This record gives sequence, C-alpha cells and structure tokens, in this order.
Amino acid sequence: MIYMNREKAHKELDHIFKDLLPAQGMPERPEQIALSHRMLNAMLDNGIALCDAGTGIGKTYAYLAAGMVFHHSRFATGLKSKPILISTSSIALQNAVQNEYLPFLSSVLMAGGITTRPIKSVIRKGKSHYVCDERLERRLDQFDLDKKNWKAGTALLSLRDFLDCDEVPHLSSFDQERVCVPKVCDCGKDTCRYQTFLKTCGTKRYQFQICNHNLLLADAIHRSMGRRPILPEACAVIVDESHKLPEAARQMFGVTLTAEDIQSLIRKLRSERYLLAAETLETRSAPLLQKMSQPFELDTPFSEWHPLLKAPSKSLTIIRKQLHSQLSPPARNHLDKLASTAELFAAGDLDMVFYTAEDEQGGTMLCGTISDLTPQLRGALWNQPRPVILTSGTLAVGSDFRRFKEETGLMSDNRVTESVARSPFDYQKNCLLYLPHSPPRQRNEAYYDELAKLIIALLDAAQGHALVLFTSYAAMSAVKERLSGEDFRWPLFTLGRNAVHITERFKAQPGSVLLATGAAWEGFDFPGDCVSLLIIPRLPFAVPDALKEKEREKHPTLRLFIRAVVVPEMQIKLKQGFGRAIRTETDTCVVAILDERAAEGKRYSKDVLAALPEMSVTGSLEDVARFIQQVKGSDYFREASA
Repeated sequence: MIYMNREKAHKELDHIFKDLLPAQGMPERPEQIALSHRMLNAMLDNGIALCDAGTGIGKTYAYLAAGMVFHHSRFATGLKSKPILISTSSIALQNAVQNEYLPFLSSVLMAGGITTRPIKSVIRKGKSHYVCDERLERRLDQFDLDKKNWKAGTALLSLRDFLDCDEVPHLSSFDQERVCVPKVCDCGKDTCRYQTFLKTCGTKRYQFQICNHNLLLADAIHRSMGRRPILPEACAVIVDESHKLPEAARQMFGVTLTAEDIQSLIRKLRSERYLLAAETLETRSAPLLQKMSQPFELDTPFSEWHPLLKAPSKSLTIIRKQLHSQLSPPARNHLDKLASTAELFAAGDLDMVFYTAEDEQGGTMLCGTISDLTPQLRGALWNQPRPVILTSGTLAVGSDFRRFKEETGLMSDNRVTESVARSPFDYQKNCLLYLPHSPPRQRNEAYYDELAKLIIALLDAAQGHALVLFTSYAAMSAVKERLSGEDFRWPLFTLGRNAVHITERFKAQPGSVLLATGAAWEGFDFPGDCVSLLIIPRLPFAVPDALKEKEREKHPTLRLFIRAVVVPEMQIKLKQGFGRAIRTETDTCVVAILDERAAEGKRYSKDVLAALPEMSVTGSLEDVARFIQQVKGSDYFREASA
C-alpha cells in the first residue's frame, strides 16, 4: 500500500514529538520518537511490528501519534475512513487511553493545527457489560425498592441513565446478569440504547476503538468463519500489553470453567423457582467452589480437580434431562454450555490440554485448549489484510523475540519486523542489584527462617519501603508468619483479594512492607519512594503443567526445552517483576534477588543479568545501606523512623 509521501508523514510525526509535545511540557525522548517512526513504517507497509518498549519510553503516545499520522496519510490519498483498533488486557489502560492519553494528544494536535477536530474514541465491551432496557424495566417491576438494599436499588435505577454497567457502583453481579444485553439481542426497537450505541460505533465518528484481547479475538474468529463481525473494519490494529495475547488466545480458542459460571446458573435456577435443582447443584458443587475460591496456586496439578468435578458434572447432566424444556431460553443455554464444559473437564479429552489459570477475583479457573494455537492465530489475526502493532515491555529477552513468536505463530511470517526500545531511565545511577554471596538454600530445613532473617537485614539496610514478590502463596504465608513477631519494626501488609484497599494503605504508610504474589508481578505501579527495596526470593520459573508437558514433546531433549522455553519465560516474568522497582525517571531502588540459582557463577546467573538492564551489582548489605543513604533525601529517613 502506498499512501501520502512517506517523507511527509515522518516529518509530521517529528513535528509532533519535537515541537508540539515539548511545548506542552513533555520531554523529547529519542527512543520514543524512533519507536513511533518504526510503528508508522509498519502501518504504511501493512506489516506486523513487534515492539519491545522499556519502562518510561512512552509507548502509548508513540503508537497514538503514529496512528493519527497514519489516519492523515490515508485521508490524503482518498481512502475510506476506518478506525484504528487498540486492544489491551486491562481495563485500567483502556480507561487511561480513553480519558487521559487521547484527550491530551487531541488538544496538542488541535493547538498545533495538525487536526481541526477532537480525536474521538470509544471503549468496546462484550454484551454482558451493557444494559438491555427491556430487561431492566422487567427487573425493576419484580421487587419493592423500599425493601431492597438501598445501594442495590439505587444502582438499578441509575442504569436508566448509564448504558455501561461498569459505570454504576454497587451493582450486584446477580442484578447485572438479569439486566444485561442477552447473547441474542433482537428486540428491534428504535429506542434500544444498545443498538443505538452499536450503530454509532459503526459510523466514522471514532478514530480509535478500544477493546480487550478477548473481544479482539472474538471479532477475528467471527470474521475468519464468515460470521457477522463484532467490531468495525479497522485500518490498523494496535495490541498493547501484547505479552498477554497468547493466554487470551488459549481461552478464546478453548473452554473455561469459573466459579461464577456455576454460581450464576444456581441463581438462575432459584429465580425460575427450581429450588431443589439449585440446592442440589450448590451442595454437589460446594467442594469444587470452595477450592476455586482459594488464592490461585501455580503448583496445583490439574489432576487434583478431577475428583471435585464428578459430582457437579453428574448433577448438571440430571438437571439437563429433567428441566431442559421447562427453563427460559437464557437459563437453558447457560445450562447446556455449563453441563458440556463440566463433562469435558471431568472426562478429559486426548486432543486437548487442561490447565489452571487465575481468575479475575484471584481464585482459580479451569482451562482447556488445543496445544498449538498457531493455525488459529494465523487464520484469525495475521492473515487479515491490515497492519498490526504488537507492543509491550516484555516481548523480548534482550533482543530475542523467539519465545513470543513461537507462541503466536509468527516465526516464519515475512511481514514481521522487530525492534527494542531501551528504557531512558538511568539504572546505573538509580538502581542497585543485590545478589547475596551466600543465599538461603531452599533444600535446607531452615530455609524460611534464613530467608526471613535475610529479608529483615535488607529492610534494616533500606529502612523498610519494600515490596516482596513471591512465586507462591505458600512461600508468602511462611515468610509472613516469621515476620509477624512483636519485634518487627515495619508496618506489614499482605496483598490479598482486596488489592486496591491494601495498596492504598501501603502507600499511605511510608516505610511499610508489602508481601505480594500473583498479579502483583506486573499489575501494580508504585512510583516514588514507597518501593525503594524490591525483594524477589525465588526466580519466577513456571510450574510444570499440562501445557508445558505438551510443549516439551516438541524438543528432542529436556535441556533444549529448558533453554528454549523455560528460561526465556522466567526471564520475561523477571522483567515484569523488576518493572515494579523503577516507575519514573527519579525513582531509586535496590533490587534483591535471593534465589541461590541467581548467585554469581550459579546455573542461571548469566540469564538473570541478561534479562535486566545494566546496573551495579553487589553482594554486600553494607553497599545496600550505603546506596540508600546516597540516593534518598532526608524526608525518606524521617518517614522510616516515624
């Protein structure tokens, strides 16, 4: 494809980053500008760009600015107006792009005469997030507002003014399920707010449409199968947080079973007055639901779930036989899907791979998928005639994208280009890596005692202000037990289900210590001094599961499998954890990796250093204390002694 003069397009991009944005206080970053130019080239060439962008690069503005210039280049040659689709894995980033990044860029471009109208965007979600007016009114007619919890009643009434259920606080999952748009939305009413919303999304009003990876894949699957698309045809696709794409694809091309799937059907049966069926399913599912609600543990083998699945699967089969024809269509469809899924998980299937993953509440969901995703991803995403930008801070190890390309089926695609944009942060000055000379040995009976003792010594050297990232809840609990004595001098928090509340308390108490695992490896930002010490007790190697066993079969030896798969995945996870340490250009932090395998001369020492930015390394606690004294201001030490 040939658009407006390529040189002119790149000059416009330079003008944005070198003139317009600096005029509004944004510093000029050469790596960010170079990254945006590479993204623009991929768009102009209809390519697939893999862009690993280090912390602080500003990749969001890089792809948004490139996207706007790409829009202009298409307009200059008279091509049909199409939106750019942005896919992310987190609601937080979707909201930030919609409410922070794009409004600021829009004001800058309008002030500089690049565009004459504001940049418009819309966040797209699945049907279950939107209100069906007809179902809402039916729900409001079913109860007395005076007798219902006032918060829940107010939430339901406010849905008359809000289409997106996520914008309404205190809306229960039960009520949302009763009022959301059904899978088949065919009311045909001109006044239907959801259908009006969809029609608006299909117009030229929005230059950017924002969704999550699951909706992106669902739309791609529809298109590849010749079904009605979910999203409008896009001129380009930008996949941010793209390291999460393989897991999203495994779920979309497979099946999942969550606690909410079962609990939702129980609620449906109760609401339709099949109380005995609801009670029976609840009783027979109780052991399974209890285990699924516990904090997710990577090292739980899938075989432990089989005994718990038999009873609910049998109950679902019986309920299906007895009540199928009597249920409402939504309840019947839910029962059919759940019964088939539970039967599949209980019986197993030689053509599928079964594993577990963490659900949105921090518990466990059961997953089944095909072992090789590459044909599906090629057919659904990569063979579509549109450019794709895939970006994240953890796509590559060093400059090697092999692991990501293997997972996504991009190893042999000639449209693929690769680039690494290094972080502009001065890690040599602002960060110190501590690798103890004599780390605790995990096989030692006193391992957790020694680990806790070393953690306390590090806290003393750094004056608290610490985040300790564990690879399992069991290890976190063992250390917490040893740190909770009367003589422990720092406020101690454990990141559990109520993550937002805990992180707010942690930030509000300077000098405190936060123990965390799971999503905390990449899902939380702690800029400033609250995390001035990041402790990683164990390297984040993935626990062997069915997926890994299946992948192991592709490699002739265990050693080759470890080097090709296991180590790169550990390095990427380590990069994600390390990213919690330095979030801004002025942040300073000590990163302590206490795993004996990372020590100098040990098996994975070179792999650890290759995964992290270059910085000073020490094995001395005195150096840790000296570094903190040098880089921290007086307020830091007053906070620690308060």
